[in-house]
Amino acid sequence: MDDMLKDFVVEAMDLAVNVEEHLLCLERDPDNKETLNAVFRSFHTIKGGAGFMGLPALVAACHLTENLFDALRTGAAPVTPIAIEAALQASGFVADQLTELANGSAPESLPAMPEELEHILTNAIEGKGMDAAAPAAAVAVEVAASVAAVVVAAPVAAVATASADGLDWEGMYNAVVPAGSQLAGTPAPVAAAPVAAAAAPAATAAAKPAGKAWDGAERREERPEVRHAAPVKEDSIRVDAVKLDALLEVAGESVQAANQAAVLLERLLQFKFEGQAATLMATLAETLERASRYSTELQRATLATRMQPVGRLFQKFPRLVRELAKDLGKDVELTIEGAETEVDRVVVDSLYDPLVHMLRNSLDHGVESPEARLAAGKPAKSYISLKAWQEANSVMIVLQDDGKGMDPVFLRSKAQQKGLISESAQLSNDECFQLVFLPGFSTKEVASSVSGRGVGMDVVKTAVEKNRGAIHIESTLGKGTKFAIRLPIELSIVPTMLVSTSGAALALPMAVVQRVVELPETFMEVGGAPVLKDQGRPLPVRSLAGSLGYEACSERVGIVVAAPQPYILAVAAVDGTADLVIKPMTAITVEGITGTARSAEGELVLVVGLSFLMDGCRGSVRMAA
Repeated sequence: MDDMLKDFVVEAMDLAVNVEEHLLCLERDPDNKETLNAVFRSFHTIKGGAGFMGLPALVAACHLTENLFDALRTGAAPVTPIAIEAALQASGFVADQLTELANGSAPESLPAMPEELEHILTNAIEGKGMDAAAPAAAVAVEVAASVAAVVVAAPVAAVATASADGLDWEGMYNAVVPAGSQLAGTPAPVAAAPVAAAAAPAATAAAKPAGKAWDGAERREERPEVRHAAPVKEDSIRVDAVKLDALLEVAGESVQAANQAAVLLERLLQFKFEGQAATLMATLAETLERASRYSTELQRATLATRMQPVGRLFQKFPRLVRELAKDLGKDVELTIEGAETEVDRVVVDSLYDPLVHMLRNSLDHGVESPEARLAAGKPAKSYISLKAWQEANSVMIVLQDDGKGMDPVFLRSKAQQKGLISESAQLSNDECFQLVFLPGFSTKEVASSVSGRGVGMDVVKTAVEKNRGAIHIESTLGKGTKFAIRLPIELSIVPTMLVSTSGAALALPMAVVQRVVELPETFMEVGGAPVLKDQGRPLPVRSLAGSLGYEACSERVGIVVAAPQPYILAVAAVDGTADLVIKPMTAITVEGITGTARSAEGELVLVVGLSFLMDGCRGSVRMAA
């Protein structure tokens, strides 16, 4: 794909996503003129670029949809469900064509516009409710389509016949075509082109009410003096994500090197230097301090370039919910909050599939049918909310519905029937909710096109933990279910607390660290487990060494962990805090450990997983042997 076509595809895909969002808004608020104009402009812009790139199917689809929205925005036709459905299908076709181009398909290999799409768009245009105008509008569409066909199939003819408005179309054509393809003179006109060119304005004028619309020719007559504005200065450039990743890697390593240099300098300054050596040491200290400051600024600037709003991800879901709810016969409204919250682009890209699985699960299992909701004393319409916000060094994403909720007893019974847990397993309600993340778990007897195969929620937990995040479920029977995902704002550099236990150097994500407390020699016990009162509340005490399978040691320092069920994590010592460059563990898998890093002294540090800490330093519920 050449650079010009690539730029067109990227920009057009952004417009196509916005079109779907606007159409869904328009369905709820048909009288919103701004939304109507925005949709019209989007299709008009895509059509212009597609025509320049030689994409006739895109041109035809956008042209018909543009005609439809021109009638809607000028008041010549009302906004009806048929019009919205037709526009959504057109938007889907445009998105499919752009996706094929993005995947490397040649422009000439793209399929033509389906007859069904042309039919539904034509019906939407003809169904204006205006007896006199409808036939004229149909003629206008046919003529306009013939004009588009002539322009695409025979650009030379279009150039030759479009000079009645006084513009030098031949010169403009020669300016954009490759060398050797310019027109030497005015070619002979094609017979069909003048007819179409002459008929199109007349048909368009007949289709539009007088005084409500105006075309380009009239606009040029009203403003004969057209001044050529200076080129608009671009505020952004497109950068390959791989280059950003490489830049962040270098920035992180430079910070690590600066930190190590600072530690070495601190050790050197313990010795006594005199004369010229003392001067050199002072200069070295100043230089290293400046290098450290600049490397930190480089790191922050690089991180900022990778941050993207989660709205880029969320805006894809309203149509998905609408279509799936319609297929399931349910009345569901999705509300979105916090779309401006920024997170690392890798996180944004990797969250699409998990959130789709969660939405499908909520629609199929969570919310009830309108009849069942009315019988339960609820409103017929159900609501699903998707929220995001920043919390300390983490981003919280919460998906919540007002459906029937989860029954922990039923979940445990299903897991036992499928052999996923033993018959004697004693699980708390929270642990029962975690069963939905087990591979192969499903509460449906028969798999459908939506769910029932036992793979969706397993994918969710795997994707979240791969991004060093954690997921938690809260549910109340008859009230609904809430899925809360906690993720680091950025993945490669994580603020951590350095600790040690059993001779191992470890790092805990600061996102879950509340404070450090001193542990006594002996503890109270509840059910045989040690408990310590912290700020008036009894919290269980768990050994980090014991949780990771290390040898037992004296652990007299406690860290209060902010988990769904708070607890105190016992360690041998706290060695400070540090922003570490995390390297994922790919060769081996160790439960509880998510990656490795280098401390300022150059020592290897194991990073404890956020999900492991959020789950109370316990692994996931294990399958029965």
